Amino acid sequence: MTVDVLRRPAPADRRARVAVAVLFFTNGALFANLLPRYPQIKADLGIGNAAYGLAVAAFPAGAITAGLAAGFLVRRFGSARVAVGGTLLTGVGILAAGLADSVVVFAGALFLAGAMDAFTDVAQNAHGLRVQRRYGRSIINSFHAIWSIGAVTGGSMAAAAIALGVSRGPHLLFSAVVFAVAACVALSYCLPGPETEAEPTAESGAEDSAPSPIRAPAAGLRTGWVLAALVLIATAGTLVEDAGMSWATLYLSDSLHATAALAASGYVALVGAQFVGRIVGDRLVDRFGQRAVARSGALIAAVGMGLALAVPTVPGTVLGFAAAGFGVATLVPAAMHEADELPGLKPGSGLTLVSWLMRLGFLLSPPVVGLVADATSLRVGLLVVPLAGLLVLLCAGVLRPRRG
Repeated sequence: MTVDVLRRPAPADRRARVAVAVLFFTNGALFANLLPRYPQIKADLGIGNAAYGLAVAAFPAGAITAGLAAGFLVRRFGSARVAVGGTLLTGVGILAAGLADSVVVFAGALFLAGAMDAFTDVAQNAHGLRVQRRYGRSIINSFHAIWSIGAVTGGSMAAAAIALGVSRGPHLLFSAVVFAVAACVALSYCLPGPETEAEPTAESGAEDSAPSPIRAPAAGLRTGWVLAALVLIATAGTLVEDAGMSWATLYLSDSLHATAALAASGYVALVGAQFVGRIVGDRLVDRFGQRAVARSGALIAAVGMGLALAVPTVPGTVLGFAAAGFGVATLVPAAMHEADELPGLKPGSGLTLVSWLMRLGFLLSPPVVGLVADATSLRVGLLVVPLAGLLVLLCAGVLRPRRG
């Protein structure tokens, strides 16, 4: 029998953990400052649901177009530098989107922001996994929890700006500058050295000997199927996140006639509950296994949002988005971590592929929901959320079960 020995992290490792947390925070906060402004932008541009859905799909389209280059950039310049550079340029794209005077400029700015966000996403997760290996235990969910805090902060900043009558330009310029400074400061505390250095790790013994569908020796075909299932799990998580980002504010304001400030609470509730799920996620996974946690969360998301759509009220819808956020909280971190350890792939390849392909959810969801909304209603279009929960229930078998 083997015993895991946890190594006390060095001061530099602890500082690096804080620095990565800052990068996740700024990444979540930047885009969230723009989302509650979508109804105003849509109204100012005079576009319908279908055109709006196609326009906001430019963000994930940019991410998919540029995503595969993230691995090369990380190897060439280092994950920390790429994460910070992507943050700076994401802020520029978001500011341009907020000031756009035509749907073409709006979509083009979102395309740029999405491409830069893809670089930041891969780079900050790669650096976070470097720090995790130094810690010798799982901390990746905590980084994604910090992302949720950033998203709640950004959404709350936007809601406050709307309530105070602050126009989009000054508001988004302020957020871009503040979070750019924070990211640049964090850069000086990130881990030095090449991405390929051998990190000290305490992950051995019992965990490595535990049977797992991911860690077991597998043929290339099996690895491909597992990778595909992980992509579907991560994509389901992004579908739910996109429902909150692209449609929660519009659904609450247009369909349920909530005030502009109150309508922003749908997205804030989703990412707030997602934060709670990620804070407790590592402990839940250690106790029950990622498979059980994913299945339980998928059920919570499907039932919670399904009830909210069946009985549409403002409080019930806000709670429904909260249930959805809590239910999918660990899906993307779990898929990224499992993919990063898939046999038969080069280091970092699984992480890059999942991060790239999961953005199909962000790409396909807005236009599909928009078309369904124009043909029927936005309430029907938001059925994508409970359907995503059912998809996870079908695919969660590839995640690792409880050990022991």
